[in-house]
Amino acid sequence: MSGRLLRSVATLGSWTLVSRLAGFARDVLMAAYLGAGPVADAFNIAFKLPNMFRRLFAEGAFNLAFVPIYAKKLESGEDADAFAQNAFWGLASFLTLFVVIGTLAMPWLVWALASGFAGDARFDMAVDFGRITFCYIGFISLFAMLSGLLNAHGRFAESGFVPVLMNLVFIAAMLLARQMGWEMGQTLAWTVPITGIAQLGWTLYAARRLGFVPRLCLPRLTPDFRRLLVLAGPALLTGGVVQINLLVGSQVASGTVGAVSWLAYADRLYQLPLGVVGIAIGTVLLPVLSRHLRAGEDDLARDSFSRGAEMALFLTLPAAVALVVISTPLISVLYDRGAWRPEDTSATALALAAYGLGLPAFVLQKVLQPLYYAREDTRRPFHYALVSMVVNAGFAVGMMPVLGFMAAALATTVSSWVMVGQLWWGARGMGDAARPDRRFWRRLWRIALVSALMGAQLWVTAECLAPMLAARGARWAALGLLCGSGIALYFALGAMLGTYGLGELKTMLRRRRG
Repeated sequence: MSGRLLRSVATLGSWTLVSRLAGFARDVLMAAYLGAGPVADAFNIAFKLPNMFRRLFAEGAFNLAFVPIYAKKLESGEDADAFAQNAFWGLASFLTLFVVIGTLAMPWLVWALASGFAGDARFDMAVDFGRITFCYIGFISLFAMLSGLLNAHGRFAESGFVPVLMNLVFIAAMLLARQMGWEMGQTLAWTVPITGIAQLGWTLYAARRLGFVPRLCLPRLTPDFRRLLVLAGPALLTGGVVQINLLVGSQVASGTVGAVSWLAYADRLYQLPLGVVGIAIGTVLLPVLSRHLRAGEDDLARDSFSRGAEMALFLTLPAAVALVVISTPLISVLYDRGAWRPEDTSATALALAAYGLGLPAFVLQKVLQPLYYAREDTRRPFHYALVSMVVNAGFAVGMMPVLGFMAAALATTVSSWVMVGQLWWGARGMGDAARPDRRFWRRLWRIALVSALMGAQLWVTAECLAPMLAARGARWAALGLLCGSGIALYFALGAMLGTYGLGELKTMLRRRRG
């Protein structure tokens, strides 16, 4: 992977890390003020609805089709701005209609996502919160489209800052609500559209600096726009399969009070390494692979793919081990205060360990999918996603009587590994560009060995620090010592066994100038 690509990944990953840390602060406040009770369940479902459709329409189907076409026009000197204008207003028109329909149909949407809420107070609260939050999909989807435009220009920092802004607004709103005595659930619901407006406004400002200013116009069905829709169709179906997996998980969890929130808190914690590594690498790889493959530079494409996969596993395998081995200390120290209960810690820790087992698969999907989308192949990922959906639904529903809400978390992990296996198998016919090089294979077994040794050290250290981890005044220091010792051992052993080079880390961590 070139130094420029490494710096791009590091830039986007760094902003994502800052965002996730701000998200931790947000979740700590939510856990203290709401715990994992009915109000938290209702808000989590209401917030999941616009985010679910946003991942489906904008970050999923639309962007995966938009970025390769827009990047191609930039490279060839065609009128990329006209294409972007038409795409922007086409998406905006669709979203306006969708928001109106979704808001009116909110009771049915809540029932489809969490039928276990029916008959108790959570259902009415989720409907009320959902009607407030659903317009967020319009703002955040347009932000996602503009982020794809910025990324095609190699500008990753601007869009990377936006999630930080969202979390800061949430934190300020909760602190203000506490001070003013406002009802916390309603405050959080109204904060959602406010953050959407702030995120879209910031990204419009960043796009304007590149020369893109949306000019009000009616979208036209041009040949390029038709091509966009043709490419987006299978990707939309693929994203729909993924969202069905989420829907199955929510349905399984909704029958137990608190389970929706347990899964949500665990999901946000494992999203830290997923967002910092997987999403950052996948976002950067798509335009880079598109350029190399279009230019016939298979060697450069193979190097970019191999270094992306290598970096993904180097950073996520140890994270996965840590999430499994020390899930209980992590959840206890982060969330155990205020309205949070000991049973919330136990249940959320189990869910976090289940997600941790699937973390490498979640990240590898982000590395493998650009191989297909860079070739404008959106059909095969859809077929693979269908198989994964069947596996997810069958496991979640079949194991629910035995495992309860945990069936939803484990089903997500199992189906993700199935998806990785299919993507890997399907890429065999793509030539050398889709085959990891020798360096990747030399380092893979070293990364796995060092991660296992670090896991053993974390387990022993957690047992020794157990009294400190339970003490209110020392628990944060103890958690820092626990995590710090694992990180230090991992990098020390990694240097000894050759899992990375110091020069590579310096390149990755060096901030891009200008």
